[in-house]
Amino acid sequence: MKRNRTITAVMVVALAAFSGVMVRAIGAGEQSSTASPEQKKARVERGSYLVGMMGCNDCHTPWKMGPQGPEPDMTRALTGHPQDVVMPPAPAASGPWIWHGGATNTAFAGPWGVSFTANLTPDKETGLGTWTEEMFIATMRTARHQGKGRPILPPMPVKMIGRANEEDLKSIFAYLQSLAPVKNKVPAPIEPAGSDELKK
Repeated sequence: MKRNRTITAVMVVALAAFSGVMVRAIGAGEQSSTASPEQKKARVERGSYLVGMMGCNDCHTPWKMGPQGPEPDMTRALTGHPQDVVMPPAPAASGPWIWHGGATNTAFAGPWGVSFTANLTPDKETGLGTWTEEMFIATMRTARHQGKGRPILPPMPVKMIGRANEEDLKSIFAYLQSLAPVKNKVPAPIEPAGSDELKK
């Protein structure tokens, strides 16, 4: 009996110690995955720099005619192809001029079909409002919508952006999520004849 009580006591102590280690480990994991307010602020600032430096406004912001010629309309920054601009059928993708771009610089046509630049603001219905950080990073890494859907189409330089380190991708997403949400429903891409890849 004495021996059984000793074994029981040892097991209780061991389980208590193990539980304490697990609680501390889980707590540390939660802390490491949750950014502090200072880190969040730094990520938004870094993301703003990266988005500007990488030229995201060149395609995701509709262009207008300015005093010096065509320029991004920053009153519609990163809202994607305007929902009120309905594009006519694209010219055939043939000859030395193999691809074409719309006047807003938000619609493009080529052998891949017709692509429209996405609304990157955090609007829940028409933008990235329901996206998670993990979805965004998976999209950049795999060149597929949310990491598992249709392919991301030209001229989006997704393979280049996908080579960024994880902290930079988190910073880009943090900045995009900090923007004011703008409701702008971008048309779905139009697949080339005989293809069903974009339906995935």
